Amino acid sequence: MNPNGNGMLQVFEALANPHRLQIIAFLKEKRKYVSELAREVGMSRPLLYMHLKRLESAGLIFGSLELSEDGKAMKFYELTQFDYHVTPESITEAAGSLKISAASETHE
Repeated sequence: MNPNGNGMLQVFEALANPHRLQIIAFLKEKRKYVSELAREVGMSRPLLYMHLKRLESAGLIFGSLELSEDGKAMKFYELTQFDYHVTPESITEAAGSLKISAASETHE
């Protein structure tokens, strides 16, 4: 799986955080609901949701809303199937498809 340049940046940015790497590690074994995941990684649910949003936007995880037996809504997250190979060639190809905005040029 080789995303375009902007997609590659989104994946790298999502993975460039130790909390998000830890979340991926906890989701490797099985899907989990938010409260369970928050307890395991030791962070508040609002902060966890921020990290989950970044991972989901990058296509590394996905969430689904389900109802428990007692009618309570539960948000579950699980890993997508991803396998990235980063080589000089894949970076060169991705760089050719970058869409650079004026806003991103000011963040250097």
